[in-house]
Amino acid sequence: MITFEEAELRAKILKSLAHPVRLMIVDMLKHKERNFSEISGKFDLDKSTISKHLSVLKEVGIVRSKKLKKDMIYKLEIPCVIEFFECSTKVLRQYIDKHKSVMGEGNDSI
Repeated sequence: MITFEEAELRAKILKSLAHPVRLMIVDMLKHKERNFSEISGKFDLDKSTISKHLSVLKEVGIVRSKKLKKDMIYKLEIPCVIEFFECSTKVLRQYIDKHKSVMGEGNDSI
C-alpha cells in the first residue's frame, strides 16, 4: 500500500493534468517539441493563460522547456503519460457503454 505522502504526490500530478487545455498541450507535444507560439496559437486564450498552464505541467515534470533564441521550446519530458491517456480513454468508453446499456441505447463507442 502506498503512503499518504505518495498518494498526495500522485494526486498533485493527476491534478496537473485535470484541465482540458493542459491535456491538449500534452497531446500536442506527444510527437515533437513545439515553441510557445505554436502552442499558444492553437488556443483562443491570453498568452499569460497558456504560460500558466505550461508552468503547471513543468512544475510536476511532465513538460520541460529550453530557450532557443527568443522563443521557448517545450518538450514532453515523460512520454508514458500518453499511456495514461490511452487508459483513461478505455475507462471513458466503458463508462459510456455502461450508461448506454442502462438507458437501453446502443453501444457505440467513442
